[in-house]
Amino acid sequence: MSRLASIGGLAVRLGLAGTAPLGLGTPLLAQAPATDIYLAPLATVAGRLVLGIPVNVTHRPGYDNQPAFLPDGSAFLYTSIREDGQADIWRYDLAAGTSSRVTVTPESEYSPTPLPSGPGFSVVRVEADSTQRLWAFAADGSAPRLLLPEVKPVGYHAWSDQGDVALFVLGSPATLRLVPAGATTAIEVARDIGRGLQRVPGERRILFAQRDSAGFVIASLNLDGGRVTRVVRAPLNDFFALADGALLAADSTRLLTFRLGVDTAWIPVADFAAQGIQRVTRIAVSPRGDYVAFVADDSR
Repeated sequence: MSRLASIGGLAVRLGLAGTAPLGLGTPLLAQAPATDIYLAPLATVAGRLVLGIPVNVTHRPGYDNQPAFLPDGSAFLYTSIREDGQADIWRYDLAAGTSSRVTVTPESEYSPTPLPSGPGFSVVRVEADSTQRLWAFAADGSAPRLLLPEVKPVGYHAWSDQGDVALFVLGSPATLRLVPAGATTAIEVARDIGRGLQRVPGERRILFAQRDSAGFVIASLNLDGGRVTRVVRAPLNDFFALADGALLAADSTRLLTFRLGVDTAWIPVADFAAQGIQRVTRIAVSPRGDYVAFVADDSR
């Protein structure tokens, strides 16, 4: 079964593709790795995810990372470091197949994430004195404002639909902290976590990666009671939670899926080794579930 989809005006046939941060400490790296963002059509066929042929949509030297789709699925925001060494937020438009710069600031912005209500997006901003805190911008990159003055140093974050925000706060170990909607005080709810933080669409839960002696486990934080429960062991700490309850995770050159309550093991969706795509990491899926963006090492 296949169908045609378009990426930046390029028609690709949706078929099965090869079935079979940033470090954990901080988004600010002395020398950012060379990474690209790939985009591929995605569909569910007979209850299983099917991936189309991925296209490198940021094919250039340097760091392009942390894709996050806008709520209407027309574009994704991402972090890009260009020739000036500055980390800013860029936008990739799917229909036009072009990227445009969104923020132009003397500070560095990372981890762009659409706000849960209204236009605009939040970022982890590295301020002039190297403090890392959560900020927000208007959709066009204007009107920056500090959201949580007392919570620092922030590494990553995820919003619930209702405005709660879960934060990866740097430290030894890194901790997961929750700021309920309308509050300004962060509550510590877990320790020794990875960078993976994901809202569960339509639910009052945040999924996160937590370290143990064997690697990473995906755990669930109930936003109403604060209870943390184990979900499934993860191959690595990069994953995405889809609206239909499936998880999509990165593992070296592969993407794997796991359906809660259905699967007993991770199922391969795609293996990109034959295409020269190496070290797949950050994953984002469009709100309609028809595209996936993922990060991989620059093949050059």
